[in-house]
Amino acid sequence: MRMAELSTTSGIPVATIKYYLREKLLPAGESETANQARYGAVHLDRLRLIRALIEVGGLSVASARSVIDAIDSEASLPEVFEVAQCTVSAAVAPEDVDPVSLTDIDELLTGWRVSPTNPGRLSAARVLSVFRGLGQTDDRGWFARYAKAALLIAAADLDEIESREGRAAKAETVVVGTVLGDALISGLRRAAQEHVTSERYS
Repeated sequence: MRMAELSTTSGIPVATIKYYLREKLLPAGESETANQARYGAVHLDRLRLIRALIEVGGLSVASARSVIDAIDSEASLPEVFEVAQCTVSAAVAPEDVDPVSLTDIDELLTGWRVSPTNPGRLSAARVLSVFRGLGQTDDRGWFARYAKAALLIAAADLDEIESREGRAAKAETVVVGTVLGDALISGLRRAAQEHVTSERYS
């Protein structure tokens, strides 16, 4: 298909598609003439992925390019996970984290194989520190229940990844699951909060 048809089919304006081409988010089409190229299903699929990462996942164009580059590379799945996690996580330097909160998070993660620089570990420690600064406590195992739920979700993610055929499909599922999964968890949690609140207080 030509650019105009790609735009119509994808619902993305021609100017935006050209921008994605310039930014190397979208691979070039097959050249026919100096000013004409043909595009196919691969380009349509990639446009859908780009749109999902930016519009639903909230990534910037630069961040979307980083995770797409990871998909297209020969990086191992753990390396793709690392890129995706670092892309969606706020940067937290270890020295900026309260040591007591970090120790407590590490206790929650006892038995987990987590690197010291994992962005989730550092982010969780920072959040825990803020919780405590606001006078919130964990007397009833609040945070441990969060950790237990997170482990179930991570297992579901990996089960889905392993069901895909081929490295490229697995890598794309890593990225989609990491970026869009955060939005999905947030949405489901809000729905669950309303449900449980209704059951307990209605």
